[in-house]
Order: sequence, then structure tokens, then C-alpha cells
Amino acid sequence: MSRLKRIYDWFELRLQLEGPVGEVVLHKVPRDTASWWYVFGSAAFTLLMLQIVTGILLALVYVPSGAQAWNSLNILNHQIPLGWYLRALHGWGSDFMVAVVFIHMAQVFLFGAYKYPRELTWTVGVFLLLATLGMAFTGQVLRFDQDAYWGLGIGVFIMSRVPWIGGGLVHLLLGGPVIAGATLSRFFTLHVFVIPGTLLLLALVHVWMVIKLGINEWPMPGRLVRRSTYIADYNKLAHEDGIPFVPGAFWKDLIFSGAVVAAVAVCAAVFGPYGPGGQPDPSIIQTVPKPDFPFLWIYAVLSYLPPSMETPFILVAPILMIAGLLAVPFVAGEGEKSWHRRPVAILALASVAVAWAVFTNLATFTPWSPHMNAWSGDTLPVRYLEEATPLVRQGAVIFQAKQCRNCHSVGGHGGQRGPALDDVATRMTVDQLRFKVVSGGGNMPAYGKNLSPPEIEALVSFLETLHPKGQSPAIDAAQQAVENAAASPPGSQGGTP
Repeated sequence: MSRLKRIYDWFELRLQLEGPVGEVVLHKVPRDTASWWYVFGSAAFTLLMLQIVTGILLALVYVPSGAQAWNSLNILNHQIPLGWYLRALHGWGSDFMVAVVFIHMAQVFLFGAYKYPRELTWTVGVFLLLATLGMAFTGQVLRFDQDAYWGLGIGVFIMSRVPWIGGGLVHLLLGGPVIAGATLSRFFTLHVFVIPGTLLLLALVHVWMVIKLGINEWPMPGRLVRRSTYIADYNKLAHEDGIPFVPGAFWKDLIFSGAVVAAVAVCAAVFGPYGPGGQPDPSIIQTVPKPDFPFLWIYAVLSYLPPSMETPFILVAPILMIAGLLAVPFVAGEGEKSWHRRPVAILALASVAVAWAVFTNLATFTPWSPHMNAWSGDTLPVRYLEEATPLVRQGAVIFQAKQCRNCHSVGGHGGQRGPALDDVATRMTVDQLRFKVVSGGGNMPAYGKNLSPPEIEALVSFLETLHPKGQSPAIDAAQQAVENAAASPPGSQGGTP
């Protein structure tokens, strides 16, 4: 024991942690605060630690590249012992963390714990919630399956609607004009370094303020918060009817956090990891992507909104929600804390909870119906098929089936992501069209593996007809010269034999 004491004294002399740790462990909290209602914050911090540990282990195998991400997850699922369980722990830990953070925010709001002098504590908590949601979204993208690909596509489509800076934000987030390997590298950096580091920093600041300002007292009816007297009243209550945080309140935090981690472990063992689903294929949009659990309600809301309301909702609603949360402690920073005397707060919280539950339930069976300006269900204008050969008509059918008009416009109707195709035959030769369809390039995916050679020829034959009347299609000048030379009579070219 004397040797251990000497080792302890050696470290304590240099680190001097005994004082700060003792202050944290032994600081007094009101007796009524040592309640099962006050355990959600500790559980959220415990889940954050679980996510960091499991995330580090996953990062040892995961490869953040467009070619290897999907394969590396399948290796974890099927080839590495308990790799599937590690993925399941991380995935279910994410869902539980989002749920616990939401419950903690609701409990803090219900108990009036955002009031003076804890306005900054609440503000940091709001950013912790946003960072937690950011972790969940970036984690879904890293699965890089069909759901992740199209979920990210919808997300950046939403971001692109931001006035003035939308295009730049999309390019910065994706690392280019399309979802590719650079996109995964950026999201990997966000998910593994930026957001966890931000979460950990904000969580430590949050805990520090809770310790220095004290844990919120039990909200008794008639116990009003006044800026002039609250701190003195709280210190008096903690001194006269307080108990040390350890073990008085800590044991409940410990038991609840352990129960939550056990629940995560059981769900991971019983239900396993989520995905990955099919490999991401931008040429297949006959899919029904659904976001992960925390974002299902947004999916349902966007599905039920009229198309004309989508952009206003997307641009305005998130800003209003975040601004409303940040404004709460500054608008209602004094007065009653007890929910018995705050009917407006109860009604607001109940309305939000019911709306969230309803939309989350609707999202489980709501069809995917994003507003797309280019819906390839619209038929091609008749003039493009007048006097068309069977091969050209077959190409038009393929053009419709592969929903090319989601990215390209024809006859003034269609998407704006790619160039209009009304005069594509004047810009590209047949060989260039064929190469573009097979190999893709730029914003366009490669269709070489999704179309058979006869289908490619039919599609190119249709594209070759897309040129203004009276204007000839583009030709290869070198090939034309060879053909002209072959067709000319001997000696007609002149020159030295």
C-alpha cells in the first residue's frame, strides 16, 4: 500500500487532479434532485463514449472510398468474427443516443431547467442535439448503399435550394459535382473527427456548467425564479438539504446508464446491424429509399407537402425550429418551473411529441414522392417519334424506362442537372454518343453495365435523331474525309501519284 501511495503522490504532485475531481464528486445537489428523472444526461454521455469506442474499432476496417466502402461493410458483416455485432452496437447506439438526447431535452424543458442562470447550458444542449443528428446522418451516408446514396442525393438537393450559397455548399460537401469517392472522404472526416470532436467538447462544457451552476432543483409549484435572488436561494437549498453527488445521485445515473447500454447490446444481438442494402447505382432510381429512424418524420412531412410548399418549408422551417429552441431561455428565463403551472409548455411539448409520433409512423408506409421537376413519366413529345424507325422507337422506350429526363430536358421539359438534349446530335457524333452512354462522365453515370449492347445501339439511334429540322447531325470529319476519298473516282483528287 505504501508503494501505491508513493505512486499516487508522484502523479498527484504533477497533475494536481485531487482538488478538481473532489469538487466534481462531492459537490452538493438538492436532495430531491437525486431522482430518476435526472439520469438522461449521464446516459447520453455514456452512449457518446460507446459510439466513440465502437467507431474507432470500425474505422480500422472501413475504407472510405466509393469502390471499397460497401465491400468493407460486408467484410465486417460476414468475414470478421463479431464484426456484424460491432456494427450493430454502433448503429443501435446511435439510435438510442438520439432518443435519449431528445428525452433529456424534453425533460429539461418540462422541468424549467433552462431558466436563469442556465440559459447557456440550454444553448449548448441545443447544439449538442444538432451535432447528434449530424452524427446520425453522416453515419447513414457511410453505409453507401442505395438508401444512403439517394438519401444523400435528397439531402444535397435540399441544400442546393439555399439562396446564393446553395451550389457552393453542395460542391463543398460532395467534393465535386457528383456523389463519388471524394464525398465519402468528406463524410468520413465529418463522422469520425469533426462531429465527434465537437460533441465531446460541447459535452464537457455542458457538464462543466452543470457542475458550476448546480443541477436544477425539483420544480416545486410556487418556487419562482428571480434573477435577483435565485443563486442565493439555490445555494441555501443545496447547503441545507443537499447531498454529495457521489454516491447520493451518481448511483442512479450509473444504474440507468448501464441499463441503456445493456438495452443497446440486446438490440444489437437480436436485430443485428442495419444494411448495407444494395450497392449504390445512380442509374437505378426505381428505389424507395428511407432515412434512418431519427429522420423518418422529415421524410413523411416532405412526402405529404404539396410540391409548391416544399421549398418554403425546407428553407424556413429548420431555421424557425432552431431559433425557437435557442430563444426559449431568453423569452421565459424567469417565473415558474413547475409543469403544474405551465399549461402552455405542456401543450407545446405534447403537440410536438404527438406530431413526431404520427409522422414517424406514417413514414413506415408512406411512398417516396419527392418533388422532381423532371418526372420521366411524362411522355415524349409526338414530334420526336414521327416517321421514326422501330429501332429509334425502341431507343425512346429505353430513354423513358431509364428515366433520363430526370437529368436532361427534351422539348423544354425535364431536369436541369444535365444539358438539354434537343440538339445533342449536332454536338456529338454517333461514336461520342455511344461512348458517353457506356462510360458516363461528369455528372452522368455510366450505363455500360446496365444496358445490353442492342439497348445501347437503340438508345444511341434515338439520340441521333435529336437535332433541329434542317440541321444535319454531327459527323466525324476524319472519317468523312476517308469515306469521301474512297467514293471519289481515281485521279480526281489530283496531286503527285
